Amino acid sequence: MRNLFSSQCRALGTSIATLALLCVAFDIQAETRVTYKSAAAGTAYYLMGVELSDAIREGTDEAIILTLEESQGSIQNVMEVSARQGNYVFTSPAVLIEQAMAGEGAFAEHPHPRFQEIRGLFPLPSMTMHFVLAGDKGSIDFSALEDKHILIGRGTFSAREATRYLTLFDLEGRVRIADAAINSGPDAIKNEQIDGFVTASAYPSPSVLEAASSLPISLVSLTDEQIEQTGASRQTIPGGTYPGINNDVHTTSLPVIAYTTTAMDEETAYTLTKTFWEHHETLAEDAPWWSSISPEMLENMADTLHPGALRYYQEAGSEIADAVR
Repeated sequence: MRNLFSSQCRALGTSIATLALLCVAFDIQAETRVTYKSAAAGTAYYLMGVELSDAIREGTDEAIILTLEESQGSIQNVMEVSARQGNYVFTSPAVLIEQAMAGEGAFAEHPHPRFQEIRGLFPLPSMTMHFVLAGDKGSIDFSALEDKHILIGRGTFSAREATRYLTLFDLEGRVRIADAAINSGPDAIKNEQIDGFVTASAYPSPSVLEAASSLPISLVSLTDEQIEQTGASRQTIPGGTYPGINNDVHTTSLPVIAYTTTAMDEETAYTLTKTFWEHHETLAEDAPWWSSISPEMLENMADTLHPGALRYYQEAGSEIADAVR
């Protein structure tokens, strides 16, 4: 009898242990990991990634974990679509997605069929052009950049835009371009290694705030004619956003979207999108740049929504343009 009882106990213990292992295995399988690639550390979009990863982790009870990867900019983010497998989320202005799909611009020499698999999830704060110079002149004309040593970054969207603006406004070859990474701007201007830097960032930009905390700065304000020449959307940075800049600064911005690919399953895309919007108000309370977001901004998106994201918007009753469905 004793041997029988002992055998039953051992069997019960084994069953409990097996059940525990199965539960652990189930938890591991239930956790979905997503790579999130946005921008260089310390920039506005990298900080947004930190905020977003926290919101997704908490909102899904850790069922979805966003793992942040530092990036040198939107062009790199899009380029990596050709090699990434599984759950890859990245940020980019819509115009770069259009170029990638058409094999134009930065992607003319590196076309790839996987660019056609890019799909949208939700909008992010718009990418606002900041032209920063050392000095306490407040808002200044674009011509003030002439003969200055300016950091625009390497291989970034802001570098391409800055180069385009220099050409548009007849300063090509009349500005010395610093060869350095975009996130080194605040330290370089503080140490007088450069006269200024350019960043395409949601405002208030951490790098501009960092620079303004160390020395007086000025910001370029574009004329109505210059803004029209760029073909980009008009953006006003309110006076008082940055120390020493008391007047409104008129510049440009481009819409930014969080994209993924068709490699992501529908349920993951649905949950990511749903969780983002359910935590949108909380995000906006903690960081003002989230307050400008609305589903209507999806009209700026290149290509179409991921089917999982579309399902959420349909359930939420959002008006979605046919072009992105």
